[in-house]
Amino acid sequence: NMSIRLRELIRLVRSCKTLAEERDAVAKECAAIRTAFKDEDNPHRHRNVAKLLFIHMLGYPTHFGQMECLKLIASHKFAEKRIGYLGLMLLLDEETEVLMLVTNSLKNDLNHANQFVVGQALCAMGDIGSSDICRDLASEVEKQVASQNVYIRKKAVLALLRVVRKCPDMVENYLEKISALLNDRHHGVLGGVLTLLIEISETTPPIIVTFRALTNQLVKMLKNLVLSGYSPEHDVAGITDPFLQVKILRVLRYLAADDSATSDTISDILAQVATNTESAKNAGNAILYECVLTIFGIQADSSLRVLAVNILGRFLLNRDNNIRYVGLNTLAQVAGADLKAIQRHRGTIVECLKDADISIRRRALDLVYLLVNDSNARPLVKELLLYLTNADVEFKQDLTSKICSVVAKHAPSKAFQAQTIIKVLVEAGEHVQEQAIARLAALIGAEPSLQPYAVHSLFRAVQADPSKPKLVQTAAWCCGEFGELLVAACGPVEDAEAMSPVPVEEVVALLSNLLQSSLQPVSVKQYTLTALLKLYARYGAMKDTIRAALSKLESSIVVELQQRAMEYSQLCQMDSALLKEVTDHMPTHEDEAAT
Repeated sequence: NMSIRLRELIRLVRSCKTLAEERDAVAKECAAIRTAFKDEDNPHRHRNVAKLLFIHMLGYPTHFGQMECLKLIASHKFAEKRIGYLGLMLLLDEETEVLMLVTNSLKNDLNHANQFVVGQALCAMGDIGSSDICRDLASEVEKQVASQNVYIRKKAVLALLRVVRKCPDMVENYLEKISALLNDRHHGVLGGVLTLLIEISETTPPIIVTFRALTNQLVKMLKNLVLSGYSPEHDVAGITDPFLQVKILRVLRYLAADDSATSDTISDILAQVATNTESAKNAGNAILYECVLTIFGIQADSSLRVLAVNILGRFLLNRDNNIRYVGLNTLAQVAGADLKAIQRHRGTIVECLKDADISIRRRALDLVYLLVNDSNARPLVKELLLYLTNADVEFKQDLTSKICSVVAKHAPSKAFQAQTIIKVLVEAGEHVQEQAIARLAALIGAEPSLQPYAVHSLFRAVQADPSKPKLVQTAAWCCGEFGELLVAACGPVEDAEAMSPVPVEEVVALLSNLLQSSLQPVSVKQYTLTALLKLYARYGAMKDTIRAALSKLESSIVVELQQRAMEYSQLCQMDSALLKEVTDHMPTHEDEAAT
């Protein structure tokens, strides 16, 4: 059985025209590999495992190759050992039972003379080491952490990270070793140690107190990175090792949280990072972002917080959407800490509502919602209403909900609140929640001064566009309650102009048309029937027209409408004084409380 090479297998799979053809090719090759595994003297064992890795990447089952990986790891040839370890990390996980069989091979390789073999063993240990393996080999890893070879040392630190994750009870054994490793000059080792510090700080918070003694050492390290000149080995877009800087900042955040003395110690270096880091490149923005998080994560003074908010404000002016998104998201998270400083960037945040990217618009809306207070409600709500006119359909639901919520909390006057909700109903009636409509009805009912404006503006809105059911329903209710106010002129309210009287014929004609329209839902017609009954008692001259409109629905195929129409027609025959009492205005909460 001639074994084909990996590249030939890749070529064969790529040449398949259909999925069935690919499955056949893979099944045939898997059968050949299985047969080859039975031959103990096969010189191409590592080639077969390499092909299995490719087949695994395509999504086909390859569990039958697990034992072969263990055999390759036990081999004395580096080429076979390397493929064996790669297969171990891809084809097995820490739950696989056969993984325990590799413990002895790992132990031998951790003490191997070849640095690359030791490196492979450390990588495997750091990737899929189970808690049992970590516990058994912790002493071997600890020995390699002290190695003179930088290549082994940096891998050993990451293997130690796996030990700490899997065996948290062993953390205290390594505290002195971690402190000593911070003196290492190699950035790869330092990066690993800082990752280890972050992991321990997150999983075992009580140990943070012990690590606070390292603060000055970390501050000095960060200062050297920030103020050092060009270093070709560690330079990324003109910045010295941004990865290391970010990790130091994160460790400092953990060390200074809830500790004012440590916060004071690191304040100067945070200010230096914030002012000296170049924001033209992504690497600089990553450092600035981490710096902002650190400032808000410690007990920083107000000037440092303002500096952090200004950095996020600069993020909003960046042309990269990802950076703007991060800026908005972070401002929303820290809004509770320093709202006054964020208010200075209000104009920029509102501009983000017009962005083409919907995720940025959503974050900007969330932030604007947090920024609204009693003093700035008018201009911000005006901006939101302006944006509502041009907003995408999928965004209007969120926007209407936020506007209604904002005016309920921060409206400078009840007239402004009513006017805003009516404008929202006109612009995006179908997206307004029932709760907001009920709130508007309660507000109009309780405020006699608002009733003329409300009934006039809602009536005219439905005259212009009767296609929004929630708007029409609210207008029908309002006309029924306060329709008599339409025959008089309405004075100016807030920024709305005065409105002229509406003839009673127009009011009844509009409501009658709504009843006959096939486009209006049953709920709207129910409100309209009730409105006509109430107007019957108030519009003496229109009684015959209203009765004719009601009688048309007495034969409706909708039982609810038919029943209402017949009952209301009967009510119209009652004594006028009694009918007027029955159809009187709905009582407000105050009226009910008084009775």
